Order: sequence, then structure tokens, then C-alpha cells
Amino acid sequence: MKKNGLIYFDNAATSYPKPSATLEACKYFTNKVGANPGRSGHRLSVEAGRIAYDARASVAELFNIEDPLQIIFTYNATYAINMALLGLLNPGDHVITSSIEHNSIARPLRYLEGQGVELTRVSVDSKTCQVDPGDFKRAIKPNTKLIAILHGSNVTGAILPITEIGKIARGNDVLFLVDSAQTAGAYPIDVESMNIDLLAFTGHKSLFGMQGTGGLYVREGVNVRPLIRGGTGSKSEEDIQPNFMPDRLESGTPNTPGLAALAEGVKFVLTEGILKIRSHEEGLIKQLVDGLSAIDGVNLVGDMTLDCRLPVVSFNVKGLLPSEVGQILDEKYDIMVRVGIHCAPWAHQTMDTYPKGTIRTSLSYLNESDEVERFLNAVNEISKKRRT
Repeated sequence: MKKNGLIYFDNAATSYPKPSATLEACKYFTNKVGANPGRSGHRLSVEAGRIAYDARASVAELFNIEDPLQIIFTYNATYAINMALLGLLNPGDHVITSSIEHNSIARPLRYLEGQGVELTRVSVDSKTCQVDPGDFKRAIKPNTKLIAILHGSNVTGAILPITEIGKIARGNDVLFLVDSAQTAGAYPIDVESMNIDLLAFTGHKSLFGMQGTGGLYVREGVNVRPLIRGGTGSKSEEDIQPNFMPDRLESGTPNTPGLAALAEGVKFVLTEGILKIRSHEEGLIKQLVDGLSAIDGVNLVGDMTLDCRLPVVSFNVKGLLPSEVGQILDEKYDIMVRVGIHCAPWAHQTMDTYPKGTIRTSLSYLNESDEVERFLNAVNEISKKRRT
């Protein structure tokens, strides 16, 4: 979808544009409601509370979560992941992750490693972009408390086998945390069938919500220490944090305009249907991969034969830095991509693209085939000019 003559291919960072219903919901809340949810008894506060619950219920439907109150709203997936990791792990605990994690998992785990938490990184194959679920089973120790991994890579587009890994975790009494920042809204997620104990999601990518929204699902019975304590609008006569969900983990005034938009973004996904969304994105990604593969001087990163992948493709142009290509695409062709490390140094080290990184193209359900064609023509011209 074109916006002001631009082509936006940076949807793995944040989706743009948004469905009209998302924008209208945010506008409606700001202009017609405006109050804090759960903090007062007047009608505007009650309406704000209804809107916030509508967002929980919509997210619960999308992820097959039985109780919407087990969903904690946060600012983004990074906040949710920190809430889970810092709220679960103690010195002496062992956690298993993968070698292609985004910094939203890597950095808090490295911090916790310095606090006495033991860390194991399971290697991802640089050719297949996949992990062997058996490696997670073999890495489990008596003190293993958690497996924490991303669902889909923001660098290679590979989707990891979390259903198989979830079975291993549940069968060994190990908690399972999944980072769905790249897959929520773009790929089916069922917390029950996938044995997910904690699911971190963000609202501003394939859920088509606004920046500053996200959340954490916590399976009932999993005890996460609050990262933040304070006002909840409940038990206000007490100066200790309530012990019931979601108030136990959700303090302070929420981004209710953002939640109004998130509810509509999720409903857009539910109405369109994940299978329809995936079918459209798969068509675009095939067109993109086929086109890039035919351009002399373009080196694709990762396994392009993956049947199960996100609409994310990283590549480089021989003789040019990623930053040079990105600048030309922006300034000459009005095409927006991301270049560099993409907040995922582990992934680039695994794929042997560290430290220069890659040019990353990430598509959305709202992109169109003619945009991909225009992009391919631009990359071809850039590569030709390099060779002359």
C-alpha cells in the first residue's frame, strides 16, 4: 500500500499504514472518552474500562487464552519479556535460549547471567536457519527453570518449531516463554496446543495497533514477581500490591487510547483471518525472493527455500554497505527499508553478517505486488550501477 508516494518495507520494526478502524478507535477514545479505566465510578471511567477489557478479550480470542485477565498490558514486547525474565529467574536458575535472539531477550538474559543465572544458547544452523528441538531437551539440567525463545526471526524470517519445543518444556516441568513480536497477527498462535506458559506480544507490528502497546500472557499458576508496583484502582485502601491478576502485574495509568486501537487492530486480524493474511504475504515473499535471486550481485541471507517463514528477507549488495543501499533506496526511490544489525547481534553472528549487518525488507498484509516490483527494479538499478 502506497502512502504519500512512499513504499514502506519496514514492517518488522512497526507496521505502516494502519487499518482505518485502528485510527478511528484511537480518535474516538481521545475525543469522546478520555478517562482512566478502573480509577473512578463515573460513566467515562466505566467506558474506558470496557474498552480496555475489550482489548484483553480480543487478544485472548486470537491466542486461544481462556481467561483474558491473565493478559497483562505493557508498552511493548520488550517490557513484557523483561517482566517475565526478571520476575521469574533467580541466582542459581538455568535458562535456555537460542543463538538468534533479539536484544529484547539477549540483553536481559546477559544482565541476569551477571547476577548468577546460568545461560545456555542453543545453536541455530546458519544454512537452514533452524534449531533442533532435541538440542533444547539435551540442554535441560536439574536447575533449568525456563526456555525463552523468539517465535520468528526479525533477521532471517525463519519461524522456529515452538510447538515441539513447548512439548519438551512441559514434559520436563520447565516454563516456556515465547517472544511473538514478529509472529503475533501474522502466524497462528495457540497457547494451549503450543504449551506456552508466557507469551510476550507487541501491538504495533502485525496486530496493527499503535506504538506503546503490548502485553504478556501468564498462564494461571505461574508466579511472576511484579516489576512495577503502585496504583491499580483496586484495593486502594491497602499499601501493598494486590495479589490477583491482572492488577498484580499491571500498575499505573495504561495507554488506553492505544488499547482502543489495539482492540480494533486485533479484530481486523480476526476478521481477515490468519490464513488469508499468510496467503497474501506468502505470495509477496515468493515474488520478492524470486526477484532478488535473479539480480546479479545480490546475496540473500538465510534459507530461501523455507516453506514456513515470515515476510522478512535480509540481503546485501556486493560492493556496497547496507547503509549505502538503504540511503539510495530512501533518497532516490522513496522506499523505506531497515539496514544494519536490527537489534539482533546474536543472529548476525550466527549468520556471519556481523558487524556490517544486512538490508532488511519486511512486508505486511497491507503491501501490494506492484510495490515489490518497484522495489526489485530499484535494487536491480543499484546493483547495475555498482557494476559499471
